[in-house]
Amino acid sequence: MAGHENGPGRVVLAGAPLGNIGDASTRLREVLASADVIAAEDTRRLNRLARDLGVTVSGRIVSYFEGNDERRTPELVEALAGGAVVAVVTDGGMPSVSDPGYRLVRAALDAGYPVTAAPGPSAVTTALALSGLPSDRFAFEGFLPRTGSGRRSRLRELAAEPRTLVFFEAPHRIVSALADLAGVFGADRPAAVCRELTKTYEEVRRGTLAELAEWAAAGEPRGEITLVVGGAPVVAAVVPDDEELRAAVAEREAAGESRRDAIQAVATEFGMKKRDVYNIVHRA
Repeated sequence: MAGHENGPGRVVLAGAPLGNIGDASTRLREVLASADVIAAEDTRRLNRLARDLGVTVSGRIVSYFEGNDERRTPELVEALAGGAVVAVVTDGGMPSVSDPGYRLVRAALDAGYPVTAAPGPSAVTTALALSGLPSDRFAFEGFLPRTGSGRRSRLRELAAEPRTLVFFEAPHRIVSALADLAGVFGADRPAAVCRELTKTYEEVRRGTLAELAEWAAAGEPRGEITLVVGGAPVVAAVVPDDEELRAAVAEREAAGESRRDAIQAVATEFGMKKRDVYNIVHRA
């Protein structure tokens, strides 16, 4: 695995256990033992992981986290130029999935260095599988905006998404996040809160968004949390007649919108082409 002087360097994205050390792969052990450089999200956790795995790290360990990744990436690319194998390890799960790694992957590829992976656990797919919600098609949304207004705005954009949605959320925001989800998506939307996956106190709570919001408010769950939310139910489209379309546009114009914006908004609302709504309005 070790690199060679002036040889081809490469990046290895190494998946780390979410909590249960028994989930560590043989390849992860090999990568930690032989990589020339290990870029770790938390160097203390990396050293603890190596001790738990009985692995002696011979390479150089550097911190690589959101906050220093922009500065650190050129240094790691320079190591690649010298033929080093650079391993990226996060606190748990796969690098680049809402964790450090993407910036280095992009920089390495742009510079012509290969990128490979030692695949491992992922909180996204683990929570999805445990949720009991449809998993044939899903969308991962990472962390929602921190502020209430920003979060609700993003949720309104996602409210009609038919695929199952997966989010990460911080424990101190889970109560407000679930309340906003219930308010925007609807109280009856099915969901699951997956907490401390693979760890001693793993918990998967399933129910409607209203039920989960009430549960969270009563106990303020702690630990690492992944939210899985069912997609929007498919509703048969209701096609209004011409008179209803004209009335909808006129109502928006009366509220201060330009005719152009009103036509666009009505077309979006009813899933129609803007040109068709325009023609109906101007035939009147």
